[in-house]
This record gives sequence, C-alpha cells and structure tokens, in this order.
Amino acid sequence: MLTIFTPTYNRAYILHQAYKSLCRQTTHDFIWLIVDDGSTDETKELVQTWIEENKISIRYYYQPNGGKMRAHNWGVRLCDTELFVCLDSDDYLVDDAVETILTLWNSLEEKQGLAGIVAYKGKDTQHTMFGEAFPEVRIATLQELYQKGFFGENTLVHRRDVLLQFPFPEIEGEKFIPEAVVYDKIDLLYQLYVFPKILMICKYRNDGLSYAIEELRMNNPKGWLLYYQQKIQYSQVSILHYKYIAHAICFCWRLKLNPFQQIPASKIEIAAGFIGAIMLKWIGKL
Repeated sequence: MLTIFTPTYNRAYILHQAYKSLCRQTTHDFIWLIVDDGSTDETKELVQTWIEENKISIRYYYQPNGGKMRAHNWGVRLCDTELFVCLDSDDYLVDDAVETILTLWNSLEEKQGLAGIVAYKGKDTQHTMFGEAFPEVRIATLQELYQKGFFGENTLVHRRDVLLQFPFPEIEGEKFIPEAVVYDKIDLLYQLYVFPKILMICKYRNDGLSYAIEELRMNNPKGWLLYYQQKIQYSQVSILHYKYIAHAICFCWRLKLNPFQQIPASKIEIAAGFIGAIMLKWIGKL
C-alpha cells in the first residue's frame, strides 16, 4: 500500500480538488493521511464528511500550528505503509498515479539502495511538464539530476523507513526549513528510480509557501542558516559555493552570530564570502 500524506492549513476551499483526484484513482490501495496544521476554517468538518462517505481510506489528525515540517515528521511516524508520498493541499494526482507507483515499485528487483521514486509534476490538466526533462538515466540522486540539466518541480515517493532516518529539524520559534536539508542527506546514502512521467499536478497559489519565500526567509533565519551551512559542507569550491557562504554570512548577521564560528569553510573562503554578503545586503536581498 501507499500512504498519501497531505499537510494542510486553512485550505478547506481547495482541498476538495485533492479528494476528488483520490476518488478517481484506478486503484484504492492507499491511505490518505491528513495532518491539519492548526486550521481555523472548516477543514475538520469537511474531512469528516468525506470520512463518512467512505469512498477512500482517510486518517485525519490535528496539531497546533507548527509548520509543514513538523506535520511531515508526524505524518512519517503515523505512516504504516512501505511507501510515502506528499500531496500538498493545493495539488492533485493524475487518475492512475497510485496504480503506476505501486506497479512500478513492485516490479523493481533491487530496492536496497533506493530511497524511492522521482517523477514529474505537471502544470495543468494537459499535463504540461513543470520544468526541464530528466536526463536519460534510470537511477540517480536528486543532485545528480540537477547537475545533468534537470530543472523544475518533481514528485517524490519515498520509502517510509528512509524518511524515518532523516526527520526535518524542528527549530523552536520557527515553522519552516527548506526541504533540501533532508533530501541532500538522503542523497548521500540512497538513489532514486527516475520515472519520466507526470504523476501530480501542481498549482501555485498566493497563499502558498512558494509565493511567500521572502517572508519565510525573514521569519525562519535559523532554518535557513542550517540550510546554507549544509549546502556549504556538501558543495565543492565554485561560484555556487561562495554564494552559499555569502547567504550564510547574512543569516549570521541577522542572528548576531560570528560567521567564522558558524560556517563550515576556511577563513579565506568566509572572508571572500563577505564581499557577496555585502552585495546581498546592498541590493536588499537579505
């Protein structure tokens, strides 16, 4: 079976789109696991009506508002199936997504080194791809795909036991941390099966996380500093490496921390990064 996990916050007005797509699935061999992140709208009542309809298996849980990453960690712990996929509250699955995922996964003979499956996200009902195509490989890490030219949104199906090894950091007073903090760590030990088909349709909305990126950076400086610290640690010396250092310095300044004590790079690299950090401050990026 597959667990389809949806974290949601005040999305009662759009959540029906995900529900209808799950009802249309060509197989119902899945559990829809919803973690309500402190919604104040009618989300709970709406989900209860769907539970009573009994068209699909639904498990609903409520938590005080703590952010998507806390909801994700709880969802992984609650999950009792081998596979776990996150379906955001404003996204929906193509009609044969569940059957495709289960058939593909069960057909793979060697899974020990695989964290799961990576596939495309689409933009619309015409299934227009969200970004550039994958390179012609079948097994790769996320970083390898990006390095070989892939760019865009993806659908990630993970083994639950892998996600249990790499929970999202939960930082007191903050509600967001970039997903790469976890996915980059998974890349160090596992690869993904690359499946070049659209499994999920994604719609960005004005009340979503993607539209609020600058606000997220301002309100969650510790999480972003951790993200850049990890990127610096995993990256080779390059222009991108120094860009990470410059951003990390800016967040150190915001948190009144000493960059030379916080950034995992040589003193010469950090000193060079100050030039980029000053430019970022000057143009108002941080």
